Amino acid sequence: MTEASHATRTIPYDVVVIGAGPVGENLADRARAAGLSAAIVESELVGGECSYWACMPSKALLRPVVARADARRVPGLRHLVDGDLDAAAVLAHRDDYTSHWKDDGQVGWLESVGVELHRGHGRLSGTKEVTVTGPDGETVRLSARHAVAVCTGSRAVVPDLPGVADAKPWTSREATSADRVPGRLIVVGGGVVGVEMATAWQALGSRVTLLVRGGGLLPKMEPFAGELVADALREAGADVRTNASVTEARRNGDTVTAVLDDGTVIEADEILFATGRAPRTDDLGLDTVGLEPGSWLSVDDSCRVAGKDWLYAVGDVNRRALLTHQGKYQARVAGAAIAARAQRVPLLETDRWGAHSATADHAAVPQVVFTDPEAASAGLTLAAAESAGHRVRAVDYDLANVAGSGLYADGYRGRARMIVDLDREVLLGVTFVGPGVSELLHSATIAIAGEVPIDRLWHAVPAYPTISEVWLRLLETYRG
Repeated sequence: MTEASHATRTIPYDVVVIGAGPVGENLADRARAAGLSAAIVESELVGGECSYWACMPSKALLRPVVARADARRVPGLRHLVDGDLDAAAVLAHRDDYTSHWKDDGQVGWLESVGVELHRGHGRLSGTKEVTVTGPDGETVRLSARHAVAVCTGSRAVVPDLPGVADAKPWTSREATSADRVPGRLIVVGGGVVGVEMATAWQALGSRVTLLVRGGGLLPKMEPFAGELVADALREAGADVRTNASVTEARRNGDTVTAVLDDGTVIEADEILFATGRAPRTDDLGLDTVGLEPGSWLSVDDSCRVAGKDWLYAVGDVNRRALLTHQGKYQARVAGAAIAARAQRVPLLETDRWGAHSATADHAAVPQVVFTDPEAASAGLTLAAAESAGHRVRAVDYDLANVAGSGLYADGYRGRARMIVDLDREVLLGVTFVGPGVSELLHSATIAIAGEVPIDRLWHAVPAYPTISEVWLRLLETYRG
């Protein structure tokens, strides 16, 4: 066999995307829609973290929990839902929403839009070049005429504590894909993953202990959000402990033990660490193009990596907003920017809110925490707005005082806050906490992204009697 027969073949494309999660899929789709050829590389399942180990399975677990909680607050229904959840049915429902961890459907979608899939591990191997090592060990080189986009996402981080490796801890992946309900579950971390999984597994029958290093839950949201969620978790039977740090974790057979900094020992069947994320860039060949392996990638508002006119980093890897919907938004922006640059458009729209600028990453990020009660926010918190130097006023309203809330649930508890920029009289942020508030959030996102003046919002009349009437009450409170 000749030496030439061993040579790695090279396949040219206009755009090469590493990572076939929702972000990579959207970017490749936008490239194809603009008439560019596109290849996408994936080492696991097409559809990524969101489809199989995050958004979809977690919400499938949580939806029955919230539906039962809502029914228990409605006269004429509560006596029908007094029993336990059918855990086996909930887990089967979750399995359906992950397509049983098979990606045939998403592969078919890629084919339908003309994106070529290369299965294997993709690494940068030079400027505008990606080398893919397939499952069989064979390699293929993909060259990009215009752009390479890194869309590899992030992974869960487990702290380096004594005994933790042998304790076989859960991360978000195990927490969303487990096939049985543990009798006792320790959840370490008070962020979104921690509180959502504590909510789900407590309702499914686990005795949950939630350990939070700080003073409250959901530290990136308004403080009252974490307070209301913590109260509800405790009422549901969870043991919520703040200012509690785990110093070691050990496993002995079927029992895992967590030791806290005050010497307290807690035993459980499983322990979940929901303590942060790291970029999946450690084995990506970044060093071949002068970047640091394992690092977050700094980008401009078109998601182009600093100092590289051909390399884009989109989604979690750029650390702008670790949310699926925000990564997909970045992919749409980056895809448009790549196409415009490929077509030699002389001047891109990279100004604030321009077609090639992911401005919402700074000004209007929406997020829902699907606990009971739900917590939903868009834009800046009061603390973030003040830290950024804005002259603002926080306007609060008790959601229980809205007629629609009382009709939605007996004993409704919730709160709303809007952050008003006093110099421009527009909204910088909105937070809702309470049952059913997730569907209120897009109105807040539109108001913030559209920079709708308070005077114009006054003419946006909410239907009566809905929970959305809180908008009128907030504006009335602001005007006095």
